[in-house]
Amino acid sequence: MANSIKKRGRKIIRKFSRASIEASENSRKHIEENFFKRISHVENIRLLVFEWMLMISALIILAVAQAFWFGNSYAENVYTNGGTYTEATLGEVNSLNPLFATTSSEKILSKLLFATISNNDYSGHPGIGLAKSITASENGKIWTVKLKDDLKWSDGEPITNDDVIFTAQLIKDPAVNSIYDSNLSNVSVSVSEDGEIIFSLPTAYADFMSALNFPVVPKHILENANPKTLVEDNFSVLPVTSGAFSYNAAQTSFGEERVYYLSSNPDYYKGKTMLGSFAVHTYSSRESIVQAVNSGAVTATAELSGADAEQINNDQFIQKNSSLNSGAFIFFNMSHENTKQRDLRAAIRRGINLDSIRAQAPDTLALNYPLISAQISIKEYPTIPEYDAEAAKAEIAELSDGTPIHLDIATVNSGYLPNVAEAVKNELAALGIEANVSTYEENQDFITNIISKRNYDILIYEIELGADPDLLPYYHSSQASAGGLNLSNYRDALTDDLLLGARDTLDEELRVKKYESFLELWVTNIPAIGLYRSNLTYFYNKNVRTFSNDAKLVTTLDRFVDVTSWAVNKTTKNKTP
Repeated sequence: MANSIKKRGRKIIRKFSRASIEASENSRKHIEENFFKRISHVENIRLLVFEWMLMISALIILAVAQAFWFGNSYAENVYTNGGTYTEATLGEVNSLNPLFATTSSEKILSKLLFATISNNDYSGHPGIGLAKSITASENGKIWTVKLKDDLKWSDGEPITNDDVIFTAQLIKDPAVNSIYDSNLSNVSVSVSEDGEIIFSLPTAYADFMSALNFPVVPKHILENANPKTLVEDNFSVLPVTSGAFSYNAAQTSFGEERVYYLSSNPDYYKGKTMLGSFAVHTYSSRESIVQAVNSGAVTATAELSGADAEQINNDQFIQKNSSLNSGAFIFFNMSHENTKQRDLRAAIRRGINLDSIRAQAPDTLALNYPLISAQISIKEYPTIPEYDAEAAKAEIAELSDGTPIHLDIATVNSGYLPNVAEAVKNELAALGIEANVSTYEENQDFITNIISKRNYDILIYEIELGADPDLLPYYHSSQASAGGLNLSNYRDALTDDLLLGARDTLDEELRVKKYESFLELWVTNIPAIGLYRSNLTYFYNKNVRTFSNDAKLVTTLDRFVDVTSWAVNKTTKNKTP
């Protein structure tokens, strides 16, 4: 039985072996006959082979391209959380206490670190910040504030009515000398039985909501601090905050540069920022900021103007301009011998070519009046006399009576102002008026020695006009003093009445009428000449997301209104079909 099985197995193996050898021989003959013997014929069909190869290659390329295209059509680059945004700022930081923020660097840190009761909103109008609601009484003298729920300091303690009242008392204390003391002058603050904060004003003030745009500081940290030495308190170095970011650390970098590191505040009332952190790099000069931008040491800066654009050679940076509720003006010092003559001021206004002067500030909007449409809807503006250099020159010659007129022009080394001042000087020279231009750095010495003393015949300067119109600080007689902002030393009883009346009424139609009457006097008496509406010029890395182009900015600091959505990190995300 076993032998029989073995014999059968051997027969099967021999049969399989013969079949394999036969198949191999047949394959060899087939390949030889159909490939090697025919390969010589390829030359005759080389065009057909080439066409087939092209077609196959094209199909492969199309298949790869289709796969790539479909892959991209379902994916997109989006900004994601995390990363550090770095901004270059100008000026030293002497204190992180927001009640003493005076330099640009200090103001930016204050805006990032501390929330305010009210805040200019996305539309460029006064809105709520820490407040849940802000309401005025019918007579405009009582303003009631209710805070949002569940507000927290960066140390986890709640933000309460006590913090607001404590802050208001500090601001009002002369020993503190806060930059916000004028906001609450003669204003009393208390808490109602309903737990609301009551601001009681001596007179009605239609724009008081804007005055509530002051930062709140923590009572539980500062209540035992001496008001006279508050600026020296440890809080000025290591603050507890309430803004979009909390303070982390500071370090001196190379040379003059100092860096302040901020971390995203998870308890911010608007929600946590997309940015993981924010670094503020401070510099002492705009030249240093230009170098920082060109080297890529920072992400962005708002400290340069369009005049600096030609110095930026980093192709990763782009520039955008946003109009502000600010304006550049020619202010006449009406207390000086020459410029107190209305006829001379009128001749100068008539004889200088404003188009030529404004050309020194490209990408800006002309501004003829101290009010803009974003603030209030004036129905009818007064007519300003048309440009007539020859008539103006004749009037000036008659006024001078052969005695040369000399005027001192003061301005600051900021943006387009130096070039504008030179253009004004040239226009005056064409009218027969000698002028000297003095350009100053915009610091405390300039405020003390030039502004406060009104040490100029003409001042070419930019002023903030605010979210809502309130021209009392710039043109009311009470402000024609060393501490006031009436830069023209303009005094007119009727103007005073109109400005007070416009400030006191909540009736919008009545306010419009009063401001229309004020503008008539402003054009007639010529305390100033409007030049252009100021811009925020922002240089930033094109790979980041910064403030929206749709945001209406009142001041440069309002760019942070949507800081929670700023971003630097990107990732690829599949789209939902």
